[in-house]
Amino acid sequence: MHESVLLNEIVEFLRPNRSDGTLVDATVGMGGHAEALLTRYPAARLIAIDRDPRALEIARGRLRKFEERVTFVQGRHEKLIDILKQSNIDAASGVLADLGVSSMQLDDANRGFSFRFDAPLDMRMGPDSTSAADLVNTLEESELRKILRDYGEEPMAKRIARAIVEARPLETTTQLAEVIRSVKRAKKPNDIDPSTLTFQALRIAANEELVGLDQFVTDAVEVLESGARIAVIAFHSLEDRIIKRALRRLEGECICPPDLPVCGCGSKEVVKILTKRPQVPTALEQEKNPRSRSAKLRVAEKL
Repeated sequence: MHESVLLNEIVEFLRPNRSDGTLVDATVGMGGHAEALLTRYPAARLIAIDRDPRALEIARGRLRKFEERVTFVQGRHEKLIDILKQSNIDAASGVLADLGVSSMQLDDANRGFSFRFDAPLDMRMGPDSTSAADLVNTLEESELRKILRDYGEEPMAKRIARAIVEARPLETTTQLAEVIRSVKRAKKPNDIDPSTLTFQALRIAANEELVGLDQFVTDAVEVLESGARIAVIAFHSLEDRIIKRALRRLEGECICPPDLPVCGCGSKEVVKILTKRPQVPTALEQEKNPRSRSAKLRVAEKL
């Protein structure tokens, strides 16, 4: 069974501010966090959201024992306010988002997320996504270079983008990985695979993972009851940076350019950040679950 990252920390931080409140797992995945929260807080209800139909199917089976306490919704966490309105929920007693790709998606060879398997170049988290094959085979070289640079922080973005364009059409993960490795080689035997950053960048672009993330934090805080908390787990620096800045803005930090004579951002203190430094998995958790190593948890409480 998939191990949910920072499980104990989430259960402790995301206690509902009232025992019969409604918690929202905005990226329920395989339901590990949701199961722990529903077990720990037996009077709470939970809205389970995910864009991936397969993930929701697995979560339904896992959470079946909680029966009417759980409502399942297929959708994106960025549509949080609309989803809650459709579910007749006025306010939430806690909101959780565990961002990025899940182990279930990475380990399913047919989904095309990983260069470890020879599979169609897909990477779609849900039916609303664009396939990675469409991106690598249709975008201009300059657009590909921008994706690799901005979303993968790939130092060899220019050379890899050019190689991809010259090798088109690319239909499988193996074909793409071989093209990348033809221009970028691991310097040491234990280095990460040269394809890692490019695959990450294409996945983020295909699923628009960073689009609306700042607004999601704002919306989540808006729907929280006073004293309730938002908890977000990020797995790479781009996500974490957006979450950190959004929470600081909501804590009242001015985000105007330093040379602006008068504050124009209108920031107001509506939350208290409870994790001045992000919580990270313990050494024991990282040893048991190596994929947890990059996880960072940020939590804030609505005033």
